[in-house]
Amino acid sequence: MQQNIETLGALERRVDLTVPAAEIEKEVSARLNRLSRTVRMPGFRPGKVPLKMVAASYGAQVQAEVLNDKIGQAFSAIVSASKLRVAGMPRVEPKTGAEGGDVAFSATFEVYPEIRIGDLSAVEVRRAVCPVGDAEIDETIAIMRKQRATYHAVERGAADGDRVIVDYRGSLDGTPFEGGTATHFPFTVGEGRMLPEFEAAVRGMKADESKTFPLTFPADYRAPELAGRTVQFDVTVKKVEEPKLPAVDAEFAKSLGVADGDLAKMRDEIRANLEREVGVRLKSRTKESVMNALLASTSFEVPKTLVREDQQRLAEMARADLAARGVQAKDAPIPVELFAAQAERRVRLGLLLAELVRSENLQARQDQIRKAIEDIAQSYERPAEVIQWYLGNRERVAEIESVVLEDNVVQWVLQRARVVDAPVAFNELMGRGN
Repeated sequence: MQQNIETLGALERRVDLTVPAAEIEKEVSARLNRLSRTVRMPGFRPGKVPLKMVAASYGAQVQAEVLNDKIGQAFSAIVSASKLRVAGMPRVEPKTGAEGGDVAFSATFEVYPEIRIGDLSAVEVRRAVCPVGDAEIDETIAIMRKQRATYHAVERGAADGDRVIVDYRGSLDGTPFEGGTATHFPFTVGEGRMLPEFEAAVRGMKADESKTFPLTFPADYRAPELAGRTVQFDVTVKKVEEPKLPAVDAEFAKSLGVADGDLAKMRDEIRANLEREVGVRLKSRTKESVMNALLASTSFEVPKTLVREDQQRLAEMARADLAARGVQAKDAPIPVELFAAQAERRVRLGLLLAELVRSENLQARQDQIRKAIEDIAQSYERPAEVIQWYLGNRERVAEIESVVLEDNVVQWVLQRARVVDAPVAFNELMGRGN
């Protein structure tokens, strides 16, 4: 067996190998003989089909399978002997000129880079902080009251916070367009669910009033045929309803699960839930800063094969998401090139984390995994059942293990980098408007 490894670049290699024809012929013959014992063909009992007929029907397929297996074995042998860590799948191409009918090929592939973590002492990491106090609890209670509001019809014009029921019809150059017509459609004025021009037109209208107005869609509107175009809308307000918020009393507390209606206990539970949610969001922001610090401090070549594979995965996920929303691929083609930068960052981070975990012994311990599952379970009504749900499935445990591993890396970096506390406004952190 011929062997030759060539260095083509920082990570790219090429190996030339030759598989003896005799080995291929021997294995093909053995497989066809085994196949003849079970293959079925019309007019013959199982195991009685002539070998020539089996070869005529399945010979090409078996030949291809054997060749593929022999190539894989030859490739694995040489990279193992050379102690190379192959990144991704090799690109195999046939070669000519082999002697005696032997099969020659070349396999071009990439190897994993050697990674040396840079000096983190001068790198700044922003640790997100956001205290939870009485003001944040009061604001959360206010949101809960809005969520439990009841609505009552009024005769005045619609104002922000009111719920309106409307009929509308949109037309482009006098022709109705898809998605532009609805009857008895409800929305809350000022919530931003509708386009600003639509809300502005409805604001101030009373029940049974109608209006025609122009509306220009944003240039990046999701429907390309409407993006940047000006259309006409006819709208009729059927009803204007004013919200009535529930009082913060024992009944309100009971509606939140506080059985005895104790308001102090209600606030304590809201505080605990908020602190848990805020903690998760702060951890996510800090983790992002840590990952940026790692990327900034360490430079290395990234295997292009792994980046291409991840680009393909991201594109497939995006297509699946669109399909779930009813959008066909032909209507919204998604080229893999859109994910080039994202894929490279993901691959680079993955290699960095793997090296840190290996070199600094940051593997997730069983007690850490158990605690992470218990922390998640505390936000559910029956924590014990949630814990068993996680522990009863290896894939779910593996997901938690991955999270714990990342947390270990974050803590390792925070102990070595220059950490700066970065206050985050409560509304911003929770994704709410001011």
